[in-house]
Amino acid sequence: MTADLDLVRRLVGAEHGLAIIATTRTDGSVHASLVNAGVMQHPVAGGPVVGAVIQGGALKLTHLRRTGRATIAFRSGWEWASVDGQVTLIGPNDPHPDFPADRLPGLLRDIFSAAGGTHDDWAEYDRVMAAERRVAVLITPSRVLGNQR
Repeated sequence: MTADLDLVRRLVGAEHGLAIIATTRTDGSVHASLVNAGVMQHPVAGGPVVGAVIQGGALKLTHLRRTGRATIAFRSGWEWASVDGQVTLIGPNDPHPDFPADRLPGLLRDIFSAAGGTHDDWAEYDRVMAAERRVAVLITPSRVLGNQR
């Protein structure tokens, strides 16, 4: 049941980028929550990734920092796809040595747009993202599964 990122892109468009992201707690159980996500190019390494913007104080960031991996699943009707892979975090508490901190607002906008989001006031969007210490979560696919039709 392998799939590709074309299916993921289609599902992103069909469901406003809504997806379930899953991480692992220290006891091995799964932590899952709803996010907006989309397919885009990695801002440092190039190549396709699934990006999401996560609030700076979210527990899932603790898990992602510890494990460095995530699975994210998209669906529309009975079609679904999941992407598993290594995670890159870029944010106020997660600086990347090859990504300038002053480019973070643009990266968060790019992820939001890839997830199908639009905004009437990007300055306000940037202000809220900074106040919430939002983090870019970039999942580099190592496995894409689904029931592509």
